[in-house]
Amino acid sequence: MQRMIRAVALSAGLAAASPALALTYCVEGAYPPFSETAADGSVVGFDIDIGMALCKQMGETCDLRKVDWDGIIPALLEKKCDAIMASMSATDERKQVIDFSAKYYREPNRFVAAANSGLTDTPEGLAGKTVGVQRGTIHQAFMEAHYPDTQLQLYGTQDEMVLDLGAGRLDAVMASGIALDAGFLQTPAGQGFAFLGGDHYDPAVHGTGASIGVRKEDTALRDRFSAAIAAIRADGTYQAIEKKYFSQDIYGDD
Repeated sequence: MQRMIRAVALSAGLAAASPALALTYCVEGAYPPFSETAADGSVVGFDIDIGMALCKQMGETCDLRKVDWDGIIPALLEKKCDAIMASMSATDERKQVIDFSAKYYREPNRFVAAANSGLTDTPEGLAGKTVGVQRGTIHQAFMEAHYPDTQLQLYGTQDEMVLDLGAGRLDAVMASGIALDAGFLQTPAGQGFAFLGGDHYDPAVHGTGASIGVRKEDTALRDRFSAAIAAIRADGTYQAIEKKYFSQDIYGDD
C-alpha cells in the first residue's frame, strides 16, 4: 500500500512539474474488446479507455493513430506516435528495440477449437494440425517454441483468424483467452466453439504483461505512465473501466 501511495504522489508531482503535451497513441483497432473499430470509424475498447484515463491523470491531451499490428513498433520508432497502447506484452525481445511502462494487465493465453474437436492442447495432441495465430505476437513465438510439429497459419488480425476457424480452415487458434472469450466465444460467430485445455504461460516468451510501449530515450514518459497506472488503480478509475468490459479482474498478480 505504501508503495502505491508513493507512486500516486510521484504521478501528481510529475504532472504538476511537466508542461501539458499533445500525446499520440498508436492503437490497433482490431483486437476486441481491447481495441476495435466502431461503425463510425472511431477506435474503442478497454485499451482506449485506459489510455485516455492515463492521459487525464497526467494532465495531458491525447489523440489516437490507428496502425496495423505489423507496423506498430516501426510507427513508434519513426515518431508517428509517442506511445503504443495496444495490449503489447513487454517481452525481452521487444525490449531490445523499445521500452515499456509497468503492466496494466496480464492475459492468459489459450487455444480455441470446435467444441467437439476431440483435440488436446498438448504438443502431441496438435501435431500435424493447423493452428492460427496473429503474426508478430507472443502467441506466434510461443507456438514456434513449444509446438514444433504444428503447422502455423499467420494472420494480420484476430478477426481474420477466427473467421477462418469458423469456416473450418483451421483446427484451432491461439490468442489471449480474454480477447477470444469476449471477442469470439461470446458472439454468435463463436457458437459451437470452446476453449481447448487451460492457460499457457512461458515467462521467457510472454513477458511481464501488457504494457505501454515508448521509445528507449523517453524514460521520463515511461515513468509517468507507470506512475499514472498505479494512480488510477489506487483511486478506482481502473476498476470502473475494467467492469465495463470484463466480469473478472484481469490485472493479475504483481
